[in-house]
Amino acid sequence: MTEARVSEVRAFNRFYTKVIGVLQAGMHHLPYSLTEGRVLFEVAHADSIGTGELRALLDLDAGYLSRILARFDGDGLIVRERSAADARKHVVRLSPAGRKAFETLDQASNEDIERLLAGLPEDARERLVTGMRAIRDVLDPPAGPESCLIRPLRDGDLSWVVHRHGVLYAREYGWGRDFELLVARIVAAFDPSRDTAWIAEVGGRPAGSVFYMRKDDTTGQLRLLLVEPSARGLGLGRRLVDECVRHARADGCERLVLWTRDCLTSARRVYEAAGFRLDSQEKGMENGIELNEEMWSLDLAATS
Repeated sequence: MTEARVSEVRAFNRFYTKVIGVLQAGMHHLPYSLTEGRVLFEVAHADSIGTGELRALLDLDAGYLSRILARFDGDGLIVRERSAADARKHVVRLSPAGRKAFETLDQASNEDIERLLAGLPEDARERLVTGMRAIRDVLDPPAGPESCLIRPLRDGDLSWVVHRHGVLYAREYGWGRDFELLVARIVAAFDPSRDTAWIAEVGGRPAGSVFYMRKDDTTGQLRLLLVEPSARGLGLGRRLVDECVRHARADGCERLVLWTRDCLTSARRVYEAAGFRLDSQEKGMENGIELNEEMWSLDLAATS
């Protein structure tokens, strides 16, 4: 944990509380705070909800929630009644006046966000929404497995592949800009008339890649296999390699080759499981780091 990271998070918190109006006495010209607005939101969307469940959902102090509900009761916004399932417990629901207050607050919130987004260019809107989604994913990851798919390339994917290779391999292995330039040259040589590539998506976001590039009449090459750290363990590497192997066979290749390095142990396991075998190995260097370059191959005729 670095002081700079702590300071950056605190600076963001100060900034965003101002953006969403936490420091104001009321929200959207209504006499309710952000917390009170959130209580209204949860009651509205639950139709009726137990006070204990509401407290746990919002992680609120019992006394604080009780005061909020007492205010809502006094303003005629809620109806409190005993639970039909357990007479010792109470449930709350919105009254007609409460429903009207919620709808006014909800509409005002939507209009505020629409104004915020309208003042930004399209690329900035996408960056903003993507960043917000990333914060949610990190601090509150989905409870269940996210949807995964392997799809063909779309516009913008090639630059994503270069960027993520540069970032991840620098971070995880200390490889420098020369490696990123190498990836850029490989991508620049991609010819859609003879080559194919796939992107793995998790939860609708790019999480991996693999390229099939034709070398000659009988040989194809698997290149640029990548799986994001957040998506590892989902079997995407094997699925990407299998997709490449299937395509190479359908493309009439007799042999599929690949180049890798001995430090990429997870990728090597995937290649071996798919039937590739190590053909040769030689000493190499990347950004001053010694490593072993490896060539692997798969005899497609023998595995068809």
